[in-house]
Amino acid sequence: MQNYLKKRLIRFKVEHLFVDVKNKRLLFSYFIFLLLGLGSSHAQENGPDFSFLDTGLSFEERVDILVDQMTLEEKVSQMMNASPAISRLKVPEYNWWNECLHGVARAGYATVFPQSISVAASFDKGLMKEIGTVISDEARAKHHEFIRNGKRGIYTGLDFWSPNINIFRDSRWGRGHETYGEDPYLTGELASQFIEGLQDHDGKYLKTIATSKHFAVHSGPEPLRHSFDVDVSDRDLYETYLPAFRKTVKEAKVYSIMGAYNRFRGESCSGHDFLLNKVLREQWGFEGYVVSDCGAIQDIHTGHKIASTAAEAAAIGVSGGCDLNCGNYYTHLTEAVEEGLVSEEEIDVAVKRLFLARFKLGMFDPEEAVSYAQIPFGIVCSEAHNTLARQAAQKSMVLLKNKDNLLPLSVDQVKKIAVIGPNADNVESLLGNYHGIPKKPVTFLEGIKHKVGPKAEVLYSEGVHPAEGFYNLKPIPSAYFETEDGRQGLKASYFNNLNWEGTPVLERIDDQIDFSWEHQPISKELIDNFSVKWEGYLVPPASGRYEFGVFSKRGMKIRIDGKEISNGSGTIHRGRYATDIVSLEAGKRYKVEVTFFSDETNAIAQMLWARPDVSKIDEAVALAESADLAVVVLGLSQRLEGESMDVVTPGFDGGDRTAITLPAQQEALLKAVKATGKPVILVLNAGSAMAINWAKENVDAIISAGYPGEEGGNALADVVFGDYNPAGRLPITYYQSVEDLPPFEDYDMKGRTYRYFEGTPLYPFGYGLSYTQFEYTELTIPTQVKAGEAVSLSVKVTNAGDRAGDEVVQLYLTDNEASTVRPIRQLEAFERIHLKPGESKEVRFTLSPRQLSMINAQSKRVIEEGRFTVHVGGKQPGFEGDLDAETTMVVKGEFQVKGSQELADL
Repeated sequence: MQNYLKKRLIRFKVEHLFVDVKNKRLLFSYFIFLLLGLGSSHAQENGPDFSFLDTGLSFEERVDILVDQMTLEEKVSQMMNASPAISRLKVPEYNWWNECLHGVARAGYATVFPQSISVAASFDKGLMKEIGTVISDEARAKHHEFIRNGKRGIYTGLDFWSPNINIFRDSRWGRGHETYGEDPYLTGELASQFIEGLQDHDGKYLKTIATSKHFAVHSGPEPLRHSFDVDVSDRDLYETYLPAFRKTVKEAKVYSIMGAYNRFRGESCSGHDFLLNKVLREQWGFEGYVVSDCGAIQDIHTGHKIASTAAEAAAIGVSGGCDLNCGNYYTHLTEAVEEGLVSEEEIDVAVKRLFLARFKLGMFDPEEAVSYAQIPFGIVCSEAHNTLARQAAQKSMVLLKNKDNLLPLSVDQVKKIAVIGPNADNVESLLGNYHGIPKKPVTFLEGIKHKVGPKAEVLYSEGVHPAEGFYNLKPIPSAYFETEDGRQGLKASYFNNLNWEGTPVLERIDDQIDFSWEHQPISKELIDNFSVKWEGYLVPPASGRYEFGVFSKRGMKIRIDGKEISNGSGTIHRGRYATDIVSLEAGKRYKVEVTFFSDETNAIAQMLWARPDVSKIDEAVALAESADLAVVVLGLSQRLEGESMDVVTPGFDGGDRTAITLPAQQEALLKAVKATGKPVILVLNAGSAMAINWAKENVDAIISAGYPGEEGGNALADVVFGDYNPAGRLPITYYQSVEDLPPFEDYDMKGRTYRYFEGTPLYPFGYGLSYTQFEYTELTIPTQVKAGEAVSLSVKVTNAGDRAGDEVVQLYLTDNEASTVRPIRQLEAFERIHLKPGESKEVRFTLSPRQLSMINAQSKRVIEEGRFTVHVGGKQPGFEGDLDAETTMVVKGEFQVKGSQELADL
């Protein structure tokens, strides 16, 4: 207690108290408080001060009381994502790492919404907030259910490391589908609404904590991210790479920021004084905490080689503004303090930021006092949430081509449909990365079957594998497993330890190995630590080569007649699986032993297979020939594009793409099906731009479905059969060739994205068709404004067609007389509206003075005198007439800015 009071006295700014009489009185009062405290210190010496649990005190006061009692070692222990309990202070363990990019991830069943790049195509800010609200409802419900079951490990907390708001500057970046696209304004608007839905605020508590990542100037290449140094001009920094982060901090009040792996101008982004201290905290007023990307503090030492020791790397992280280490390199902070590399006072600042976050989440208050803790677990995966997932998928569909108005189809007129392609009946292709487990996912094939019911026959063929050397691995059906005594399935033995030791606590027959356990299957008392052994025989239905795979987050091994396939202990192979190819004979019994253990939340165990030696392209063509039309579902999945993956196959490298075309065998399938002469609807199922040049010219209709989430199949069917009128818009540019792109490693924005690309895109940013037509008239705009004034304008939008539908009204601004390089045009406002046939609506926008500003040659943000052009319409201007079936128009106007003004905030 004496040490605690001494620290409080040191923090009391004595030098400021002798200025006047009032301050002398204040100082005298403080000394009385100190003496009283010392007088009662004997009683306090016998135990900690638990007054930090007093809900009548402010959060800041409670944090001070708690942290000031901690030893240095205890403080350091709380600065890593797996923060252990401090029993003597009644601090429970807490794992900061959780994910909710498009639904609560990696924590069992959850509603899975469209992946970020897909839902960005909705251009719907209100939808983003609704999604954030549902995710945070499920997050709260799951968190408190985990706590009630004694679970406090990874993916159980309330701090979510989402959203990813990096700029998708290059189509080759594998993680681009985690983002909201290539435009800083669109990204900032959508991310802010998502964050507000996640964090909410009931006046006292945060519902959850969102994290804007990865700060800053980060977008691949994935194989270089742990050592790459990025440098860009101030213009690109402040006009492209930072605006979305600034908006989420200053307007959405995001409470966490994650630093990037790479260096920026020579310093690690996870220990960067300029980015984290100067820009984020001093310029923008950020009040939350900063977390490193996972392993990024170690990278300061071993990857970037900025630090010569682990202690120095840890010190650079803390001094550079990073409060929390995802990883364990901050264990070296005690050593860093001893060596004088960082002070305990600096550590105190970081630890208090972290505990303030936990207090704001209500983690030290009675559950009944926290309104969000009352959200019932039953809302998880509810029908209402499934409905919103379907609506989000509908709004995310982008109609790219509709020759001769082939779409929408009529259920009464189409009698036989061929659904073809490697992604047509693949749940994985719905999801994108960082996903939860959907309870009732609907593939594209299933969605079409649901829609037509008995009125039409639906035929299906996979056609080809997704890519060379990559196969759609699916759980092995129960029919091909036998126990020793000939029963269907496998003998399963469950153990209450991680090593298959002792007598099993549960024995049973499992039909197949396809499990996602939110709570482990034995008893609640065992929490997460258990192991399983499955034994029996595999009897294949046909002779040939089979690829077997295991998918688990922890340790899983398969032995087939003694041959082992393993993902070790959490090691990820070939995207997400460990695989191997085995030749088998039909009807022969092959001895199988599968072992699995889990020591964390959301145990996943799957035994999968595929037939790599079987090509079904002839089958697919035959089905197309017999059908009225073909729906061909092609594209990618998170096993081909994603974060730092072990993927080496033509067109892909380490999660990134080296080509932006369809994989060769998919292109061949598409051409073969089209050669039948039947109408072809191409469904693009990917998280990045595809150079589908041949398809654009030759197929009849094209829909970009992205990774549409659990209800993707139903949503696609709704669009194809006209129950939903598509209105999605591309949040990225579709290029004709990778040759259109600058070098991947070059972060200069010249030639990148619609804002600076001077070539002809395959499909431009903001593009998308409808089943109706929209007209724009009566654009009202001032002819002149003074520098520093806002610009208000309006336009009349009319549905001139015979179907109700949504329209995405987009406003693009062009600076015609800038003194330095400016974007060709840039999105500065948008609104998604719904209009009935013949209905009109006046849409109003206001451009802030900052939206008229730029970074000049002196690296200052200024509003210059000059002339601006405004385009308003349902698409980006400049591409009229070169894309078929135009369903929306663009109008333009001009205004003059008189005078100039310098803005203080870059």
